[in-house]
Amino acid sequence: MSDDTITRARPSATPGTTPPSVPRRRALHRDGAWPWLFVTPLAAGIGVFFVWPVLQTAYYSMTTWGVFGGSTFTGLANYTRLIVDPQLWTALGNTLLYTGIVLLGVPLAVWLASLLNTPGLRFASFYRVLFFLPYVAMPTAIAMVWRIIFNGDFGLLNYLLSLVGIEGPYWISTPGAATVAVAIVGLWSSVGFAMIILGAGLKAIPPELYEAAELDGATPWRQFRSVTVPLLTPSIFFVLIITIISSFQLFDLQFAILGSTNPVLPRSLSLVYFFYQQGFIANDKGYAAAIAMFIFVLIGLVTLVQFRLQKKWVQS
Repeated sequence: MSDDTITRARPSATPGTTPPSVPRRRALHRDGAWPWLFVTPLAAGIGVFFVWPVLQTAYYSMTTWGVFGGSTFTGLANYTRLIVDPQLWTALGNTLLYTGIVLLGVPLAVWLASLLNTPGLRFASFYRVLFFLPYVAMPTAIAMVWRIIFNGDFGLLNYLLSLVGIEGPYWISTPGAATVAVAIVGLWSSVGFAMIILGAGLKAIPPELYEAAELDGATPWRQFRSVTVPLLTPSIFFVLIITIISSFQLFDLQFAILGSTNPVLPRSLSLVYFFYQQGFIANDKGYAAAIAMFIFVLIGLVTLVQFRLQKKWVQS
């Protein structure tokens, strides 16, 4: 075969253009730098403000700190001490109790969001703002009001209970009752946020589905159970994730309601309050770092389990 034949067999480039192979590789190389350019600030922020503190805390959790500073590497000694510390399990039980009570607000929020989504309801926006206000209010201001309500001698709650013949306890100074009192405030303040999220999810449900269900003879309750709840499961799942994570991080509300000198604190600690006591009051930074890592791993495991289980009940 001659050189002329080989030349004729090769595909010729269109006049005025360059062969596509080399410029295309260069174009891909140039385009590949732009995503990294835009992602770099976010990645740097995550690395500096999240990844590095987690790694540093993990290291500090394996050290023992002196009173005037300075640390000594002690391996897993803090974790061994933590596992056998009864205060850890007391704090974990109180946190789980608080979380369980606050989660009761999720079905309540579903019901309230459905009511506020009723066609033709007047002042619906006003009601949404009214329910959402506790979520954005300052925890200290909320605590001052609820401390008066929970007062054992002249509080409003015990007065209402006395009207039906029930003698209320001293809510914020009785073990067990103190955690329930804080959880009631947490439930009250979190319903508004959940209701707003679920209300947005309700807006995405096509009204034709309700019309079809009504034509089939479905009652309002059956429509709620068979149409609203199944199609709202993605929003419910999101609310569950946010509620559980925030409940495991309980501190400011408990600190504002119970204070720092309440004699009931040793039996009413949350996990984060336990961390605060060890790290900032007892000044045991290595042990506090171990508590922080325990909370971090616990929240991660609970979230992972929820993502695993959501495939069985969340409808896409």
